[in-house]
Amino acid sequence: MTNASPAPTGTTPPASATPPKSPVPTMSIVPKHRPIGITILGILALIAAALAVIHTLQMLHLLPIRIGEMRFWTFDLLGAILWGILAFIYLWVFRMLWEVNPQGWMFVVLLSSLYIIMAFVSILAGSSWDAVAATIVINGIILIYALLPGTKKAFAV
Repeated sequence: MTNASPAPTGTTPPASATPPKSPVPTMSIVPKHRPIGITILGILALIAAALAVIHTLQMLHLLPIRIGEMRFWTFDLLGAILWGILAFIYLWVFRMLWEVNPQGWMFVVLLSSLYIIMAFVSILAGSSWDAVAATIVINGIILIYALLPGTKKAFAV
């Protein structure tokens, strides 16, 4: 009786038996490390997006503007469009921050600056300080936090 299969010899198979490496790089499934500060920055971006949605609904006459006990309604289509665009952009920036995309840092700095400018323009156009104070404070915190050296280092900027 002869056995057709060779007995194991303990040697490694020849190099031609291993599959060749592909020259095409594969996508890594492991996400980038996201520091807790970047997570906080992303959550603040979501809060800013929510504030922009609230301002949009107020400008579309769907939500009243409350100042203490006094409530009044307003309608401004251009203001609603601008605040709505800012809300969508902030949601996009949140996604970029969540993925620790370096472009997210640049956009969050530009967007928070634009948001603060929009809030001051709203004050000049007749809105009260109380109506936009939360917007200015949240975006001021985002801007200051994004410009800290540790945040820049996390985004390799």
